[in-house]
Formats: sequence, structure tokens, C-alpha cells
Amino acid sequence: MKNILITGGAGFIGSHLAVKLVSKGYNITVLDNLSKQIHGENQDSVLYNSIKNQVTFILGDVSNKSDWKKALNGQDIVIHLAAETGTGQSMYEIARYSEVNILGTTHLLDILANERHSIKKMIVASSRSIYGEGKYLCKNDAEVFPEPRKEIDLSQGKFNLFCNKCNEPLQLLATDEDSKAIPSSIYGITKLQQEQMILLMGKTLGIPAVALRYQNVYGPGQSLSNPYTGILSIFSTRLLNGNDIDIYEDGAESRDFIFIDDAVDATVLALEKKEANHQIFNVGSGFAVTVLQLANTLKGLYNSDVEIKISGKYRLGDIRHNYADLSKIKNTLGFNPKFTFKAGVAKFVEWVQTQDIVQDEYEASIKKLKVKGLIK
Repeated sequence: MKNILITGGAGFIGSHLAVKLVSKGYNITVLDNLSKQIHGENQDSVLYNSIKNQVTFILGDVSNKSDWKKALNGQDIVIHLAAETGTGQSMYEIARYSEVNILGTTHLLDILANERHSIKKMIVASSRSIYGEGKYLCKNDAEVFPEPRKEIDLSQGKFNLFCNKCNEPLQLLATDEDSKAIPSSIYGITKLQQEQMILLMGKTLGIPAVALRYQNVYGPGQSLSNPYTGILSIFSTRLLNGNDIDIYEDGAESRDFIFIDDAVDATVLALEKKEANHQIFNVGSGFAVTVLQLANTLKGLYNSDVEIKISGKYRLGDIRHNYADLSKIKNTLGFNPKFTFKAGVAKFVEWVQTQDIVQDEYEASIKKLKVKGLIK
């Protein structure tokens, strides 16, 4: 199975994956619409330029069924990465996120169910966002999977999670694949539907399928101009423009940051190992890093004198914490992240410093969220 279609293959994860697979001898076709939000007005990004002479490139959109038909012709495997990815943006661009993420996936499955094809395996990019607040431990009620935080609590500065039954503070646990899916954003809902459809139809059609629940992937090549996703890129662009960083809540909210090379390695394992078939895997570092820790790390690496402010603001749809339990992917596929947070961020910053400083569009994106009532 040498012919692989990567949708969204000119994007951040997709382009790195395409380059890796080409080096391993695969024939790669990329279907991508070169979104201006990621690739800029001239659609001439670092990511696109890294693959355009190495792959068969199809300029098209997963929302268009005819583009899918063209791209699927002669392919053995499809790695479906194309998606709209901004959590906050998804809360007011609901139709676009549904059209791209859900309808785009239904086009793929409709073709596989009703037309001749040669697809023998599918991999879909899912997301840690499907878990919502993730997994916690209550001293009285064992494991707890909290519902999304209430606005009334957030407005009073109550950012941590408490048990709904006994009101005791909850202890954060690593979230495993058997945890409840309680997405707190439209983006999270669309990613959950994507993986459910792919896995269901994979079994129905006898096509091995794999869902990869990526945590926060970062690294060289990540768009520095997209203000809606990629917190390391957003903070870097602000720092290099001399703009202060506004930390929401109390700065103690945390995420699992995984370096791009590790995310690609996990994806290759899911592709090449039969043990991955019909399975769901977390893809992360297995460690939680606070947003304040991240901001201070970047500030130090850039030798910046901007101010880091903890504002107490909050964004509806955001979660408090989440980090991945990697037991399943380690035991089943032999995956082990190679990059520590410190090493990965240093490598990312080193790359950023070779790039032109782009205009900081963050404030404009925040204004949109405020107008929609999503930032308080």
C-alpha cells in the first residue's frame, strides 16, 4: 500500500507528515484548499513550499465531493487531516465548521460506501477537545468526568473544578481513551462526530480505521499569522511585535504540548502497524504545562521585556486542564515521545527566529470573540 492521500496535507501536521512519508518511499497525494488563514493571502506559506515539489498536489476542498473523487483515484490509504481547528472561532462560525469537518467527512464515507475505490485503510485526525474537561478524581466519588464549567462560576473567578455531588475539589488525572467524551465547543463536537463516523463505517465497510486524538501540537512551520489556533505561535508573534501577553483565568490552566516530530512519528506508527486498526489513540506528551509557564518560557527564550498580565478574563468553551494518558499507544504501538517540553520549545523558538516578523492579528480576533459574547 504505497499510495497515500493526505487531506489537509499542506497544513501544519499534514506537511510534516507528507515529507516524512515521502522519505520512507510512499507516493503522496495532497488535497488542500490552501486556506488564507493558514497560508496567507498569497497562499505561499513555508508549509506549502515544503511539499509542493515532493507530492502530487490537488487544490481542492473536502466540502466538495467531486474534489474527493478526484483525489481518491488510485489511492490505497487516506489520512484525513483537513479541518477547521479554532476552538473559539468554532463557537460563532458554526456552519463553516460543520460543513468542513462533518460534511467533508460524510463525502469521503459516501464515496467509499457507494462507489468503486481502492482504499484499504483510513486514519482520521481527532482531537483532545472531544474530552471536554477530561478526567478527574474525587476523594468521595472516585473518577469524575465533569460537565463544562458554568459561566456564573467563571465570572466569580472560580476556575477550578469541583465535584457536582459533594462539592469537593477535584484532582486532575491523565485522560485515557475510555474517558467520557463531553466536548465543550462546536469544534470538539465536530471532531467527535468525525471519528465516530470514520470508525463506524470502517467496521461496516471492512476498511481498517484509526482515530488519533492529538493534543496541542506545536513546532517549526506552525502558522505565525493565524490568531485562532496554536498558542505557542500566537504568543511568539505577540512577543516579537513587542505586545504584552494577556493570560486568561489565573494562568494555572494547563495543556499537553506535543512536538510536531513526535506527532508525526505516532501517525506513522498508526499507519504501518496492524495493531492500530479500528482503534483510538491519544497522541500527546503525557505531561501538563500551564499557560503561565509557557508564556514565561517563551519570554525568556526570546529575551523579551514585554509584560505578562494575568487578567482573570475567560473564554466560553475553554477547558481548565487536559493531558493525555499514553498507556495505550505506548503498549500497543510502541510510541514514546522523544522531545521534552524544554527541548521542543527551544527548537521551535530557534525556527521562529529565522522567520520574518508577521503582523499581530490577535487583538482583531479577540474583538470578534468579544462581540459574540464569548470572552468575558
